[in-house]
Amino acid sequence: MKNPTVVIITGVSSGIGRATADALARQGCRVFGTVRDMAKTQAIPGVTLIEMDIRDDASIAHGIQTVIAAAKRVDVLVNSAGVTLLGATEETSIDEARVLFDTNFFGLLRMIKAVLPHMREQRSGRIVNVSSVLGFLPAPYMALYSASKHAVEGLSETLDHEVRQFGIRVTLVEPSFTKTNLDRNAPQAAARIPDYDKELAIVAQAIESNINKAPEPDGVASTIVEAALGAWKVRHTPKGEASLLARLRRFMPAGPVGKGVRKTFGLA
Repeated sequence: MKNPTVVIITGVSSGIGRATADALARQGCRVFGTVRDMAKTQAIPGVTLIEMDIRDDASIAHGIQTVIAAAKRVDVLVNSAGVTLLGATEETSIDEARVLFDTNFFGLLRMIKAVLPHMREQRSGRIVNVSSVLGFLPAPYMALYSASKHAVEGLSETLDHEVRQFGIRVTLVEPSFTKTNLDRNAPQAAARIPDYDKELAIVAQAIESNINKAPEPDGVASTIVEAALGAWKVRHTPKGEASLLARLRRFMPAGPVGKGVRKTFGLA
């Protein structure tokens, strides 16, 4: 009997990460899911939970060694963990930007650097980085989150060229609004500049409205499973709004795209 595909997925305590871990386990994979606090996380059938903080090198090293000791290999890494931040760019402090990038970009980079030696040794592997449509589109009052996802996109495309010589491929998944707590409970920049208050309130309301009518995370999870186990391609956009936005960005002039973005976020 063929050995099951060994998958590590970050951020499985809720939302897209949790739905993906469940979906991969149902596919017969041997799934290890990372969480920051084991005591606050409900078990997922078929998923081995590992307490790990992707902002901490020692925590990552210990977690990866736990997987290697148990499974002897890593076939797929899914970087799903992320945080967001709402606020005008001018209001956002450098410290707030560092905190966001420490998870969304440097956390992802730490995980990649931890698994690549094992993937190179076995001469195979797949790295799936969960980006966003904001990795190729702007979003007013979400500049730092959008910047982090643009960074993930650039890293992923470049890394794929470097590691394919070892039988490793890197791919992106770019979801749009999804019914999770990530955006619904988005923290706001601590500083306040009153000139931005009116538009920021409009954008926050538009985000909440879009999340309320957005699909459940299962659809994104299905796309991540395809990206992890299916034929390689550089980008995967879930069916529906994300796929439509990808086509619009590719084929429409910048002016109409910009107008569409402003309309989505409730701006004139």
